[in-house]
This record gives sequence, C-alpha cells and structure tokens, in this order.
Amino acid sequence: MPAQPRTQRPWAAIAAVTALTLPLGSIYAFSVFLKPIEAELGIPRSALSFVFGLATVGFTLGMNLAPMLYRLASPAVLIMTNAIIAALGIELASRANDLPMLLLGYSVVFGVAGGIIFIILQQAVNLLVRTRTGLLNGYVLGLYPLGAMIAAPLFGWSNALHGYRVTLTGLAAALLIFGAVSTWLTIHAGSTLPVRMGEQQDGPAERHTAITLRLCVVFFLAAAAGLTVLSQAVGIIAAYGGATTTALWATTGITAVIACGRISGGWLVDRFLVPFVSAGAHILALTGTIILSVWPSPVIAVLALVMIGGGYGLVSGSTGGAVAVYWPKTMYGQIVSRIYIAWCVAAVSLPVLAGHLFDLTGGYRATVIIAGCGNLLGCIAALGLPHRRMGQLSENSAESGQPVMRSAA
Repeated sequence: MPAQPRTQRPWAAIAAVTALTLPLGSIYAFSVFLKPIEAELGIPRSALSFVFGLATVGFTLGMNLAPMLYRLASPAVLIMTNAIIAALGIELASRANDLPMLLLGYSVVFGVAGGIIFIILQQAVNLLVRTRTGLLNGYVLGLYPLGAMIAAPLFGWSNALHGYRVTLTGLAAALLIFGAVSTWLTIHAGSTLPVRMGEQQDGPAERHTAITLRLCVVFFLAAAAGLTVLSQAVGIIAAYGGATTTALWATTGITAVIACGRISGGWLVDRFLVPFVSAGAHILALTGTIILSVWPSPVIAVLALVMIGGGYGLVSGSTGGAVAVYWPKTMYGQIVSRIYIAWCVAAVSLPVLAGHLFDLTGGYRATVIIAGCGNLLGCIAALGLPHRRMGQLSENSAESGQPVMRSAA
C-alpha cells in the first residue's frame, strides 16, 4: 500500500520556533550579568565583553554546522539534544569560578548549541509555511530581541534576590522545559528537514554567490551600526548629555523598535521588492546619523538611535525574507547561516571601534559619522539586489533531483 501522507500543521511549527527562540534570545540580555559577575569573580569588564563577543562567534558557528546535521537525525531529536547541550552550557557558566570556565559554558557550549537550534527550527518552519514567508522570517528573527526584553527585567529581579548563579540555573531549567515543548510541537507539526540539499537553484552558481555576498554586505553595514546602538546606547545618550534613567528606558525602547523592525522588514518583503525595502531601511538609519551630527542633543540622540536601530531591524527582517525570495525552501538554513557570518563580523567591528574612539575623543561623534557612511554604502549595495524571485523552484516537480526529507519524529 502507498504510504499515507504525513499530516502537517504549520501553526505548530511556528509555535515550536516561538517556544524555544524566546529563551535563546536572552543572549542579548547578557549585559544584565556584567556587574554581578564582575563583583563576585573580579573579572574586568573588557574580559566580560569578550564573553558576549565569543558567544556571537559560537552562535554563528552553530548556525553553519546545523545544515550538516540534517541527515543525522530528525528535527525533533536535534532540537531536544541541543536544548540539553545549551542548558548544560548555561549550568556550567553558573558554576564558573574563572573566565575560561565562563567562556566554555556560555560562549562555546551554549552559543554553538543555540545557533544549531535556531537554524533547525527556522529551516523546519520554512518548509511548512507556504505563504507570507517574509513575515514569517521577520517574526522569527524578531523573537531574539523580544526574548531579551522579557529576560532582562526577569534576570535583573532574580539577580537582586538570589544572585546571578541562581538566575543562570533558572535559565538552564527554562531551556530544558521549553526545549521539550518545542520538540513536542515539532513532532506534532510533522516537520521535516532536507537530507539531500545540493545546489538546487535556477541560475548559475556564480550569480547566486554574488547575491549571497551582496546580502552579506547589506546586512553587515546595517548590523555594525545597529549592534553598536544595542551595546552602547546608554553610553551614547549619556555622552550627548542625557540622564542615566532616560538612557536606560531608551535602551529598552530601542530593543523593542529593533524587534518590530525585524517583523516589519519581513512583512514589507512580501509586498515590495527586496532592494527597495533594504535601501529604504538604510536611508532611515542614515537620516538618524545625519540629524544627530547636525543637531547634537539628548533628545535628538534618543531619536537618532531609535532610527538607526529601526533601520537595522528592517534590514535584518528583509534579509531573512530575501533568502526565502531568492532561494528554494530546502536551502533556507544553508544560505541564511552563511549570511549570519556578516552579523558575527559586525558584532566585533564598529561596536569595538566605537569604544576605542570614545577612549580617544571622549565622545561618539566619529562613530556616528562612520555608521552613517556605512548606511550610505548599504543603501547603494541594496539597490543592486535582484528585483525578481530568482531562486524559487517548482516544489511540485516530480524530477529525480527532488530533495529527500527527514521527518520530525
């Protein structure tokens, strides 16, 4: 008898992504742990900043390892296995008494496992959801800053009451619980992964490589400015004369704007051409840098940082949507993991340079000008992206090259 078709529930796949990506997004809230770890372990702030920087490298490495794991196990098994590994990494960090152990637990074990989970979940949901893929991927990317917004006040409250070690143990428990929930939802969704990926594209490989590189440039130039805002918003606003309380509230608001920008960027890609959405996002950020350079003041600083963060969010969401536009669904995880190398490089470029320039000049004017130049270049690069949907193949084709799928269970 012919095999019965597997029941597929796209809503369950979306719920699976949501359940586990939110606690993973707490990686953006690492700054909450800086003061308590610094006080207890005596680790200098510069070294603790390296913990977060290495975590972004670990996360990117995990994303690029994920496509190689498709053929080894079902998505459910991969998700639960890596959720356990991520939880063990956080628990190891909670018990760390020195910098190497903290780096191993948080940056390497948690970072790599988190990156693998992210791509597995995103690839699985892209294979099930057939419409509004731009909005879908913008939403998935927006879950990370949303997770940080939820985690930051909870972590701060727990740190004050119980200390950072208990807080990290709580995060490890949350990863296990939500990992189990996400695993069950993945099975219920009937999710699959492509086992034979190949280079299934409808144009020359050189053409698609050129598109990948251009997307990397567009994303890098937005992320360099956006991550500088995320990591140093309090310092930037204070440097322009803003009060500490105002800066702290503004930082939370900027994170929310980035999350909304990612969702909106994906939504816009479903309705408008990718190059125009990405270029418009860079123009928004460029406008913020211009007004801050011309009219420096605390209020303008907040407004400018919101615009720069919003531009970064829009580019991030539109880039995720663009991958779904230019390539077939089976290649989504493979391509987006490559593009996120640009995010990793951005995290250790302008944010680090900004700190150095502040030490030299006592301000952020030079950093703002560099970010603006980057946004101008990003706009030009974005306008060179293709207008048409190049990479979507007919998924109903009966050709022998059709990818084999590994089921959820």
